[in-house]
Amino acid sequence: MFRRKRTSALVSLAAVAALALAGCGSDDDKASDDPFSSGGGDKGTIVVGSANFPESELLMQLYAQTLENAGAKVETKPNIGAREIYMKAFESGDIDLLPEYNGALLSFLSPDGVPEGTTSPDDVYAALQKVLPDGSETLPQSAAEDKDTLTVTKETAEEYSLSTIEDLQPVADKLVVGAGPEWQERYQGLVGLKDLYDVEFKEFKPLDAGGPLTVAALKDGTIDVANVFSTDSAISVNDWVVLGDPKNLYTSQNIVPLIQSDVVTPEVTEALNALSEALTTENLTAALAKVQVDKQDPVTVAGDFLKENGLS
Repeated sequence: MFRRKRTSALVSLAAVAALALAGCGSDDDKASDDPFSSGGGDKGTIVVGSANFPESELLMQLYAQTLENAGAKVETKPNIGAREIYMKAFESGDIDLLPEYNGALLSFLSPDGVPEGTTSPDDVYAALQKVLPDGSETLPQSAAEDKDTLTVTKETAEEYSLSTIEDLQPVADKLVVGAGPEWQERYQGLVGLKDLYDVEFKEFKPLDAGGPLTVAALKDGTIDVANVFSTDSAISVNDWVVLGDPKNLYTSQNIVPLIQSDVVTPEVTEALNALSEALTTENLTAALAKVQVDKQDPVTVAGDFLKENGLS
């Protein structure tokens, strides 16, 4: 198999032992010359997954098509769910590759919280290496970044004189905040807002992770404050206000490939590195707008992106 898991490794060992006992040995038994083989001559499929929001699905398609263009066999599993769900699939070996965000992943994997002062992309990436699940690694991160934000309408910002998260402290008990359900228990959600900013909202509405439900709720006034990702075109289209984060609740969020070590080869690394180097916050925002605003298929948008950047 291309994707060599523990079970396939045991099968391969058994097959080798059987051949040795039979005294077999021919040119046909040599290791595969497939450049994407992780060793041992086994072939298979790299399974690329995504979280349950549009940008993650778009990045999944970018990763998958990049690998396919390089000659790999790829399967996609979109919209698995929130990080709490898809990381279980990754750690069980059902998923081989995920588009991740360095700061959010570090926060998720750090039971005692992100080390104090760890906010820059390089510092976050270095700290992340210490907490990665066994048998996994991250390839070099992209300069492209998509941070969590607390965003309000222009009218709400003017009514309550809001420009930073700190400004919420005296008025939050009058406001309703909306985000994905998991945000209620995340440090980079209600927990950290209370801890760092002493901000407690009147109500929390569980919606989706920066997705259409949250955007629609902010538009129609169902919520007053929304957890929206910084590359979301809805911010500029609606002239919304992103509140500053002076205490760095939201660390750097550079896009980084999280991958099982047993599928890493020079060819996989080269292909994904080229994509990461091509990604910028600006061109990712533009590509995401085609999905969210123009309602184009992420498969098509990803393919066009790769062509435009000389990656296909």
